[in-house]
Amino acid sequence: MLLVTVGMQSEAALLPKGTRTLVSGADPERLAALLAAEGEDVTAVLSFGIAGGLDPMLQPGDLVAATRIRASAGAWPADMAWAARLARITAARLGVLAGANLAATDAAAKKALRAMTGALAVDMESQVAAAFAARRSLPFAALRAVADTAEEVLPQAALVGLTADGRPAPLRVLLALARRPSDLKPLRAVAARSRTALEALGHSVHLLRGNLQRQ
Repeated sequence: MLLVTVGMQSEAALLPKGTRTLVSGADPERLAALLAAEGEDVTAVLSFGIAGGLDPMLQPGDLVAATRIRASAGAWPADMAWAARLARITAARLGVLAGANLAATDAAAKKALRAMTGALAVDMESQVAAAFAARRSLPFAALRAVADTAEEVLPQAALVGLTADGRPAPLRVLLALARRPSDLKPLRAVAARSRTALEALGHSVHLLRGNLQRQ
């Protein structure tokens, strides 16, 4: 059975009904623990959701199908036939994804991460999912949509907006804004770009006709 890892409930909601999904709440350690509890009936692993752009050419809503995941803990190849099929059907760009334990919050951090990895984009689930798939000798793929661009700064309020199970945490956001009211405008921009990315992911699922798994 296909297992899909995501960071947010809003990403999980885009997947076909009945898809086996793990929601990390943007917490790599939580995702690792959830994956460790999975049974032996998993046959393939897909990392799905939004990502931060590292390539300056990428815009909100652009899709990336991973050829490889690179992170400080190692590197893991994607199943190239699966990746190529995802890219062909959705018009995603094929390339490296970076894995990170913390969000890359500004242009300098993103530029440094791109220099170290050569990655097109970065997310916080793919490295964990890829490592799990490698340990189980399972096919792995990642399909991510760019939300924040390589030049965009993520405000602090955007980093506290999820509960542990990947749902919105509005009270945390309000408290963060109370401390830094100047974050309101960039937070609105981040929210708009995230919606664009989610719309692109939803369209990709439609193009794949609910058939995300490796064939």
